[in-house]
Amino acid sequence: MVQNKTKKMFVVCIKNEGYAASLELRKIYEVVQDDLAADHGMIRVVDESGEDYLFPADFFISIDLPKPIEQALNVAV
Repeated sequence: MVQNKTKKMFVVCIKNEGYAASLELRKIYEVVQDDLAADHGMIRVVDESGEDYLFPADFFISIDLPKPIEQALNVAV
């Protein structure tokens, strides 16, 4: 089994104005690296369906998760 050694990034949603149906406040989302989106003040996050979508970057705060939580999230994906 080959494991991806790239560290996953996670953010927590702090705003959802205009996206209340799509973003849940205080929910943790996985980030998909997208430099072009970042250049435009956007961030690409994965929702519960496994799809990724662009949202304003200021709707989120980057977080470092404790190792056991990060490992549990990696297994769950």
